[in-house]
Amino acid sequence: MDRSIEIINIVEKNPGIKFREIMRESGLKNGVLSYHARKLEELGSVKIDRKSGETRFYPLCVTDEESGLITSLRRDTQRYILLSLLDCKSLTFNEIVQKDRKAPSTVSTFLGKLVDDDIVGVKIIDLKKVYFLKNADMVREIIEKYNPILLERTAYNFADTFANL
Repeated sequence: MDRSIEIINIVEKNPGIKFREIMRESGLKNGVLSYHARKLEELGSVKIDRKSGETRFYPLCVTDEESGLITSLRRDTQRYILLSLLDCKSLTFNEIVQKDRKAPSTVSTFLGKLVDDDIVGVKIIDLKKVYFLKNADMVREIIEKYNPILLERTAYNFADTFANL
């Protein structure tokens, strides 16, 4: 199989996949993958997102909004937060910390990123900050479309929850 087609197939099956993960899955060396990735990007065959020292690959059909959500769902702590909010609709900071069993500083960092990325919103209810998903339907759709890829390493048993949606 042509290497470019192989890379495109890997990206389509694993949106948001990192460069190193493609190397592992394809068996290609760094330089060879770099060459093909550059060619695929020039031809407009894949989207490549280079942020925060990470290079992630997306199929062309994935929108910018979806790619941000997919990236968040591929990170364990952010995924736990998103799944908790999807399950409970809205939660306070302390409820998220308890539910996700992460240190408050860790939750604060990743929750702040989700708010900054406009995935999670904040409202005040009874003088308490409450966090909620801005587009729960999109989160649900992305998870359903790319499950189990996005949920493969999760320690939570949310698969039953999504099966019942």
